[in-house]
Order: sequence, then structure tokens, then C-alpha cells
Amino acid sequence: MRKMLIVLAHTYWTKIKSKTFLFTTLMMAVFMLVFLNLNNIIQFFDGDASEQAYDVLIMDESGGLYEPLAEEIESGSGQITANEASPEEEEDAENAVMEGHYDAYLQVDGQADDIEGHFYAPTINETFLPSQLQSALQNVREGQIADVLQIEEEELEALNEPVPFGQTALDETARSEAELNQARLLVNILLFLIYFSVLFLGNMIASEVATEKSSRVMELLISSASPVQQMFGKIIGVGLIGLTQYTLIFMVAVLSFAQFVGIDPPTDPGGMMEQQEMFAVDGPVFSLELFLFAFLFFILGYLLYATLAAMLGSIVTRIEDVGQAVGPMNMLVILALMISVFSMGNPSATIVTVTSYIPFFTPMIMFLRVGMGEAAIWEVLLSAGIMVVTIALLTIIAAKVYRGGVLLYNQTRMWKSLKQALLLSKKTP
Repeated sequence: MRKMLIVLAHTYWTKIKSKTFLFTTLMMAVFMLVFLNLNNIIQFFDGDASEQAYDVLIMDESGGLYEPLAEEIESGSGQITANEASPEEEEDAENAVMEGHYDAYLQVDGQADDIEGHFYAPTINETFLPSQLQSALQNVREGQIADVLQIEEEELEALNEPVPFGQTALDETARSEAELNQARLLVNILLFLIYFSVLFLGNMIASEVATEKSSRVMELLISSASPVQQMFGKIIGVGLIGLTQYTLIFMVAVLSFAQFVGIDPPTDPGGMMEQQEMFAVDGPVFSLELFLFAFLFFILGYLLYATLAAMLGSIVTRIEDVGQAVGPMNMLVILALMISVFSMGNPSATIVTVTSYIPFFTPMIMFLRVGMGEAAIWEVLLSAGIMVVTIALLTIIAAKVYRGGVLLYNQTRMWKSLKQALLLSKKTP
């Protein structure tokens, strides 16, 4: 036990003090800050599209749309100024737009239900201006149709009034619509956290073992601690490194998120109000229960994949072969993430239910079901129990492979190396 703790401490402090750890932690913290404040950053450099002023040419080929359309445009957002251009001046209008005198020109034609429009601009990357013009043209079209059908303005407004439509879950244990909106966001974030953790930390263990083997350091290590003590020391040490890194990043995210939800809605530009409405429900924004389940499946998933990665890393002779050795393991993680993401809208699908009990998929897929309120507590406990049994069995196999694999230096196929490692472990005390 003491020797395992020495390996653990050595692995932990060596990585914590490394430039790679500091750099990746800093980069991930910066990424989190940028992600949570991306809207404010864009507005700082480019401003809010809805607060900019636009000059637009209106080319009316019907002869009767310009005045009602210009009135509708200028009475809308207040940022768009309409200017008339005759159809004969199309080439001049195009040149004026390309030279920057106008932001775009809109070509319209037809009457009543035959009205159509076409938007021209140097690029069509921006969505605010064309959407405003389309909305104004739609209002003009509805107004002309109402005149033809002799529909009063009040009647037209009544026709366009959206139908109130609410959703209520009859099951008392089911999540409400607002809670589901929160859960989707949290599940997405935590799914990717579990994914990157398992993938990154698992590959770190495999690379660590392969590096020690390729530099012949392993021969010195096994003389002071048994291969099994080394394996568990590395697994726990790298796990603590991941928890340390994510704790620091989580603190940065919490501080940034606290500032985000504290924005005053009336002065909040760029659609931030809609994002805040996702959290405008009674009770805590974050579910402690959901985070506890995320932590549980993070630990179980890490132990499963870290043990597998240590075993695969022990049979690799060169550091260059690590990627090939852990490739199948990485594909399992990627497949689990893909099933989770594409099943977000239908978490009760049969494939989701079945794969949530497969140990290599459980950490992400069962967590998806838990987050979306589709898994009963007995299902969570059953899947966790299956994972614990699988981790125990894999640990026994991995310990035997690791004991023999760290002494293998011949380059051969992976399955043959596994067999040789098992045979060699029987001869190793």
C-alpha cells in the first residue's frame, strides 16, 4: 500500500507541476470564460446587429409595394432606412451596394398572395437584416390579402394570435418543461465533460506507461514496486490530476456563470434574455442530484476506461503505438457520446435503454436517461452495479496483463501481445 501511494504521489505531483498541465488548465479555463461570455465578446468587437443602422434600397417591380413596405420597415426596428430605386437602376443599385453606399437592396414584385422578394447583399452571412425585411414584406402581404378578403385589422390580429399551448407531466416524478430545459443544458455540458475526461485521462495513462517502457524506466520501477501497485498508483494519481484540473475550471465557470445570470434583462442585448429564461424557474438553477449522478458516472467511467488504458499501454513498446492500441477504446467512448447526443430528443428509445446497461456506454447514456428523467432509481443502481462488477473483473485481467506486459519489448500484434503478457505474468512473482 505504501509503495502504491508513493507511485500515486509521484505521478500526481510530477504532472501537476508540469508545463503541460498548467498550459492545458489555463487554455480550458480561458475556453470556458470565452464560451460563457461569447455573446458579450462578439458585441464588444462588432456591436449588436439589432442596434446598428442600415440603409436599404427597395426595388419595386410591381409599382405599388414600395410605400407600404417602406412604412412597415421604418416603423419596425427603427434601425433600417428604406430608399427607393427603380427596376431600371438594378445595375446601379448593385454597384452602390458593393461600393458600400448601401447595405443591401431588396427586389419585390407581385400583389396580395403573389408577393415575393429577393434579398441582395455582398454576403448573406448576417441574418438580422434579411429577417427584418422578410418580416416586413410578410406583414405587407398579409395586409393586402386582408384588404382583398375585407378582413378587419382586429380580425386579422385574432387570426395571427398564437394558440396558448402548455405541457404538464401527469407523472409526479417527471420533470416539468422548464426543468427539462435546464436538464438538457446541464446534460450536454456534463456529457462532454465525462467524454473528454475519460478520453483525455485514459490516453494520459496509456502514454505514461508506454513512455516509461520506451525509456527503460519501467525496469527500475518494477524493482521498487510491483507492477500492480504501479498500475493502481497511476490510475488513482491521474484521476486526482483530472479532478484537480476540473475543480479549477469549474470554479472559473461558476464565477463567470454567476455574472452571466446576474445581467439585468432589460439591458441585456443579443438574445441573452432568452437564454436566461431557461433558468427562470422556482428552485435552484443547478440540481445537486444531477451533479451527484454525474460525479458517480464520471468516477465509474474513469475507473473502467483508465484500467483498460493502463492494460493497453503496458503491451505497447513504443510511444508511437499508443494511439493504435487505445484506438478501439476511444471508438467506444465516441460511439457512446454519439448515441447520447442524437438521443437527446428521444431518451426513451429502445437503443438508449439497452445501451445504458452496457458498461462501456453506461457512464454517458445512463446519465442521459437520469438527466432527462427517464431512469428509475433501481435502473441507475442496477447499471452502476453492473459497472462495478465489470470494473472488478477488468481489474483482475488488467493486473495480470500489466504484470507481464511491462516486461514485453517485442513489437507484435496487440492480441498476440496480450497473450504473451498473460503467459509472462504467470512467471512473474
